[in-house]
Amino acid sequence: MRLVHAGMALALILLSLWASGEIGRRRAEVALGTQARIDADLNAALLRTVLEKYRALPFVLSQDSALATALTAKDAATLDGLNRKLETLAAGTKAAVIYVIGADGIAVSASNWREPTSFVGNDYRFREYFQRAFAQGRAEHFALGSISKKPGLYISQRIDGINGPLGVVVVKVEFDDVEADWNASGKPTYVVDDRGIVLITSIPSWRFMTIGEIAPDRLAAIRESLQFGDAPLRPLPFEVAGTTKEGADLVRIVMPGGAGKSAFLDVRVQIPMTGWQLQHLVASEPSVDAGVREARMLALLVLLPLLACAAFLLRRRHLIALRIFNEQRAREDLERRVAERTLDLSQARDRLQTEITDHRNTEQKLQAVQQDLVQANRLAILGQVAAGVAHEINQPVATIRAYADNARVFLDRGQTAPAGENLESIAALTERIGTITDELKAFARKGRGTAEPTEMKDVIEGAVMLLRSRFSGRMDVLDILLPPEGLQVMGNRIRLEQVLINLLQNALEAVAPKGERGHVEVRIEDDAKEVLLAVSDNGPGISPEIREGLFTPFNTSKEGGLGLGLVISKDIVADYGGRMDVSSDDRGTRFIVYLKKA
Repeated sequence: MRLVHAGMALALILLSLWASGEIGRRRAEVALGTQARIDADLNAALLRTVLEKYRALPFVLSQDSALATALTAKDAATLDGLNRKLETLAAGTKAAVIYVIGADGIAVSASNWREPTSFVGNDYRFREYFQRAFAQGRAEHFALGSISKKPGLYISQRIDGINGPLGVVVVKVEFDDVEADWNASGKPTYVVDDRGIVLITSIPSWRFMTIGEIAPDRLAAIRESLQFGDAPLRPLPFEVAGTTKEGADLVRIVMPGGAGKSAFLDVRVQIPMTGWQLQHLVASEPSVDAGVREARMLALLVLLPLLACAAFLLRRRHLIALRIFNEQRAREDLERRVAERTLDLSQARDRLQTEITDHRNTEQKLQAVQQDLVQANRLAILGQVAAGVAHEINQPVATIRAYADNARVFLDRGQTAPAGENLESIAALTERIGTITDELKAFARKGRGTAEPTEMKDVIEGAVMLLRSRFSGRMDVLDILLPPEGLQVMGNRIRLEQVLINLLQNALEAVAPKGERGHVEVRIEDDAKEVLLAVSDNGPGISPEIREGLFTPFNTSKEGGLGLGLVISKDIVADYGGRMDVSSDDRGTRFIVYLKKA
């Protein structure tokens, strides 16, 4: 069965590759033909533009009285002036040559009169463009120059006088620029006359070759006229390979040196008013092959997933059938084994009941142990919170005690107003203690405080006020440069005061042994996005052992210290999107707090 499916899939792939290749070939040929037709029309338009540019020039010159005068008088001065005039005109119009032929067929004046290949004095009676123009009034004739040996189109116009024809003016047009433009496209383009002879071409070696055999008598007449000099007029190395549905020929060009044959699409366009035909060749094999490859690749991209899906469904069907078979066998085996095991289960029931009783007793003991562990964990957390609260409210309580003592003194003296102010300050500090307690509870819950714009100046003044009572007599070591009004950071004033209190308290305790030589500096720096709060002291620094765990709870070098101040401070700063750095050596310690600018 698998071989049958594989054979069908292979046949379907081959059929789709063939069909998609034919469709891709057809589409590529249509697209190539359309583009080739557009290119051929553009090349033909370029050629028509060049022709129309020069066709009016001989007629205009034939009406110029200077030409008639020169042909009548034929004196040296008149002919010299005419030579100069034709030279200027040829340079301005970029015509190859402009010359005047007398009625006897001898050229009397030419734009190239200064050059060694001057046409002056040459006999042109044998030229068809002279004969037809003299007889019919005007003519156009493509030929190889008898003197210049350059091919071009000769446009001639008869010059009439009072007593009859005086001569012929001729403008020679060469197509070097047109051929260069065609050659730049990299696609062969050439023009043939009504006899099939190549006149203008982007491939110089094809010039004066033919697109078919010319009858011997007609070939002899062409050679006798010297229209194409001694050109052999051999057929082009083409082989017609077929015709597209749009009517364009498919030709094969025999490559030189026996290198093979290349297929081209031959598009033809008639050039009006000339009898010429422009033929444009476009290499068909690269575009067609690319179109076939693209169509086949697309077919494979569509077909292969479908075949994979079909194979998956067939495989799934097979697996389902196999599973049903196995389940049936397993069910029968299970029924047999159930019957065999029923007796064993009945005997094991009593043993199981005993084990269940033991398991229940063990589970009850395990639950009791778990309850003890939960209780121990809760006690540990309560201990940390209680220690933090005791540490953080130590400063406000000391300040309250100082205010209370002062209020009692003021009351003893009968000064009720200062005593009332102290009592109001005590009430404010109790509110502050409540706020601190709430904030410490938030720390225990790992919550984030609400950030709001906060004046840095108020934070510094509040922290100094809380520390003043405890460090009375030592506050002169503080060197604080207050920030300007309006400098705000994102945070909460009470929590930021806690940070600064911890930093200032540590700094004041560090410089205490130095007495008057102690120095604590507080500075504020402001940049575009952050505000830097720096607290520096000239104390002994932090020992390496303590510094490694500086922000670890209960890590302290102070006797009776809890080691929670810096931990809580760092958490507060982090809650508001900031950070805290520290540097320390034997010359002192510097804490830098980075806060977001409001």
